[in-house]
Amino acid sequence: MVSIKNTSKSSGSKKVSLRDEIGKFLKYWPWFLICVMVTVGAGYTYIRYTTPIYSASATIIINEENANGSGSEMSAYENLGFISGLSTNSLEKELAILRSRRLMKDVVKTLNIHIRYFMEGNIREIEVYKNHPFNLKVLKFDDDKLKSLGGAKYAFRPIKDSYFSVRNLKNEKSFIAKAGVPFSLDFAEVVLVTNSNFKELPEITIKFSNIEKEAIKYRNKVQLIQGGKSSNVIELALQDPVKQKAKEIIDQLIYEFNRDAIDDKNLIARNTASFINDRLDIINAELESVETGKEEFKEDNRLTDINAESQMFIQNASEYNRKLQEVGTQMELSQAVLEYISSSSGSDLLPANLGIQEGGINQQINEYNDLILERNRILVSSTNENPVVVRLNNTLRQIKGNIVQGLQGMRTNLQISQGEMKRQAYSIGSRIMAVPSQEREYRGIERQQNIKEALYLFLLQKREENSLALAITAPKAKIVDQAYSAGNRIYPVPRNILLGSIILGLFVPFSIIYLKDILDNKVRNRKDLELLESNIPFVGEIPKVRAKEHFTIQQNDRSVLAESFRILVTNMQFLLSKAAHKDKGAVIFVTSTIKGEGKTFTSINLGITYANKGKKVLILGGDLRSPKLQPFKPKDSQKLGVSDYISNEKLDLQDLIGNSIFSEHLDILSSGSIPPNPSELLGSKRMEVLISEIQLKYDYIIVDTAPAMLVADTFSLNKYADVILYVVRAGFTNKNLIEFVSDANEAGTLDNLGFVLNNVDITNLGYGNKYGYGYGDGNKKNIKIKS
Repeated sequence: MVSIKNTSKSSGSKKVSLRDEIGKFLKYWPWFLICVMVTVGAGYTYIRYTTPIYSASATIIINEENANGSGSEMSAYENLGFISGLSTNSLEKELAILRSRRLMKDVVKTLNIHIRYFMEGNIREIEVYKNHPFNLKVLKFDDDKLKSLGGAKYAFRPIKDSYFSVRNLKNEKSFIAKAGVPFSLDFAEVVLVTNSNFKELPEITIKFSNIEKEAIKYRNKVQLIQGGKSSNVIELALQDPVKQKAKEIIDQLIYEFNRDAIDDKNLIARNTASFINDRLDIINAELESVETGKEEFKEDNRLTDINAESQMFIQNASEYNRKLQEVGTQMELSQAVLEYISSSSGSDLLPANLGIQEGGINQQINEYNDLILERNRILVSSTNENPVVVRLNNTLRQIKGNIVQGLQGMRTNLQISQGEMKRQAYSIGSRIMAVPSQEREYRGIERQQNIKEALYLFLLQKREENSLALAITAPKAKIVDQAYSAGNRIYPVPRNILLGSIILGLFVPFSIIYLKDILDNKVRNRKDLELLESNIPFVGEIPKVRAKEHFTIQQNDRSVLAESFRILVTNMQFLLSKAAHKDKGAVIFVTSTIKGEGKTFTSINLGITYANKGKKVLILGGDLRSPKLQPFKPKDSQKLGVSDYISNEKLDLQDLIGNSIFSEHLDILSSGSIPPNPSELLGSKRMEVLISEIQLKYDYIIVDTAPAMLVADTFSLNKYADVILYVVRAGFTNKNLIEFVSDANEAGTLDNLGFVLNNVDITNLGYGNKYGYGYGDGNKKNIKIKS
């Protein structure tokens, strides 16, 4: 039994059940299974016949040589001052060289990867690398002509002995070629060389590609992965259908990079050596010219060592100056003594120890002073007439005259010496005055010589350093790991493809069902209806009737249709309990929003259900505009009905009511003739009399009304209804139309409503299951109970 829900919660407060959401999709599990099988089959086919891609990688360290050589294998030499001028570019520039098209072209030419060999497989061509049944050696190759042709493709098929049939697959032209004998293609001169390891030579297809195009292709495929933001550890990775080719391309690229770096360094070194040798020749000639000028300068100025001779002149000049000073002093002393002698009396002592260098004069002065002292001592006790005094005075005059004469002679000699010394001093002074200009000129010559010698020695040193740089051929890229391939194909990965196929197989039906559910604006099941309007109780749902099934309920029917109406009747007891009158027949209105939702179908089967329970039931045609009940009456029965009874008071109601074709307990009062004013007739007093009269005769009056949204007829009869069954057809009724029912219920124009969901797919019965419907239904014989 389906319970009746009458809750005040809004539809927005309904909790979404994950189980219910999953149930929406589980109903279509066969489609999921079929799609998964199809996609998995497609995935397996793709794995089987797709050319696999393999990956190879190598790791290198780029030796970035900076100003002081740090990080370089040549740093030991640079720390000694060697090759400091040969530092390389930054790491970014080295990576740019690794990515260059120029290097990749060298790789393509060296490995001949622009010439590819293919063998025919079951489904696809298989590329053969290195171990070819025969090799095609290129003697002459015109890459520009090949480019203009857009590539070339030739099939080589062995005929007999060493002969091959060569067919151009573009223009289908063929010719015969012999192994070991050169022959011409449209763009090259080639020769075939067979491989003795192959006893039977299969047919081989050789494809020729433009070198530039092939270089660009592999340049874009090679990935350079830097170990860190400023790390010089670089990983080179390449993906290719041939593992061996991928490894050799990476190894060759590293080799070409090192070779290019060494060539650049050697080129610089050779250019530097040439420049140094040229400069050495020039500097050597200039140095010889400077040394010759220095030699001539010394000869002209009679110089051996200008610094030593200048020092000697200065010392001689100082010596003469000192002697001149001494002579001048002696002359002054002699003059002073003479002046003193001339002004002194005969008894005065002469000054002694004045520094006069003439020894005889000093001796005479000392002797004179001794005699003066002796005379003065004698005069103390005698007079001037004393013979001793007279003799002493004569001796004193004689000594004094000798002193004056000696001083005068010494003065004359000093004057002569002074003149000679001044002449010598002047000669030395002139020589000293000439020294600065000679020294300046000499220093200029010597400076030029030193500059040339220093430059000459510097260039000699640089030539040795450059020779050392030429001898050192350290690779720019140090190989940490050579190119290596794990052997596992990276594409297609069977596990990923199959997993993706399963996901795709689930996603396709899921997306279709999900989009269908989102775009679907029709009421499909009970849950949709309850979500749209939860204030109106749900009293029953009626399954879809198949073409081979009975349209109406049969006697002792145990079908899902019959069971659904039994549940509907049971659930209606809650609504009927609210009826004000208990002694009269219950009036049940069956209506819908629009035409075609199953009102008549519901009314007929509801009446049959009540009749099968032994109740006296009348089905009344309340839709005066579109009569539907006449086919369910016997063919010869009265065709007049409700409209005729209301408009013609002479008609007897009992004459208009006829028995149905379904049960003796079920009568039908059809709508009758189509009137021009259905709403006025249904709202007349005569209609009230009709309802009152039939309520006295029947237990249940089921009124098959007109669509409530299209006309106002149902609202005219609303006051007579004890219960209104509002029929909604699954897959037909638009969800937006439910708002009309909600508004009518809130406005009170339709009271005591209950929803009936018609034409429900068997998978949507209940809450997406069939529990309770058709229980016990099977090929069992009906058991008759005897009364």
